[in-house]
Amino acid sequence: MAERFFLYDDTEASKTRFVSFVGENNRFDLALIQTGRHYGKTLVLDMQGNRFAIIGEDDLKEEGYLEYAFQLSEEDAEELRSFLAEIV
Repeated sequence: MAERFFLYDDTEASKTRFVSFVGENNRFDLALIQTGRHYGKTLVLDMQGNRFAIIGEDDLKEEGYLEYAFQLSEEDAEELRSFLAEIV
């Protein structure tokens, strides 16, 4: 067996917040992970939808980003965007 070649293998402290809320049409069960790894951005895990994205303020302003990353309707994405704007 060939020796494994790692690009990186780091361990880092993180702050994790679990939050669940209900919007007009959708329930959001999220894990929000903050580390120094992603330059101040937050790793957002949608545990019900089995999707994730690394999100910062710039991503929240990008049209269609949340809709694409989490496969949401415009209305549901706006509810998520509103919540994330408070914490990102």
